[in-house]
Amino acid sequence: MFKTVLFPVDRSREAREAAKTVVNIVKTYNSRLVLLSVVETTPAGEAPPHGGTMASPEEVAKLLQAAQKLFADQGIEAEVIEREGMPSFTICDVADEINADLIVMGCRGLGLTAEGMAESVTNRVINLSPCPVLIVP
Repeated sequence: MFKTVLFPVDRSREAREAAKTVVNIVKTYNSRLVLLSVVETTPAGEAPPHGGTMASPEEVAKLLQAAQKLFADQGIEAEVIEREGMPSFTICDVADEINADLIVMGCRGLGLTAEGMAESVTNRVINLSPCPVLIVP
């Protein structure tokens, strides 16, 4: 059912929690797993997002390596992709490129306000995705 699963990773607790669900899905459906992390670009004159951790290619590379090891410890071979750009658009672009059957993400919003939900990466991916999106609380 899910031949290719895309799992965008960042340093959030929600992404770590979602990893458990990804393990179950990949093992159940014998899926191809693709890990994605996005180096966030910032417009000139603006501060890096999230304190700069996802704006550093070196930090993103370390994160992907750690995530790949986490899945390898579970007996799952994972491909890794590192891209640069706006996370929500990049996630959807990669899902389209790899013909993902499912995107699994942790639920992480900016708050309970309508503006915060509209601005969250998760909400944008839900609205733009070329495939189903599973949000793990």
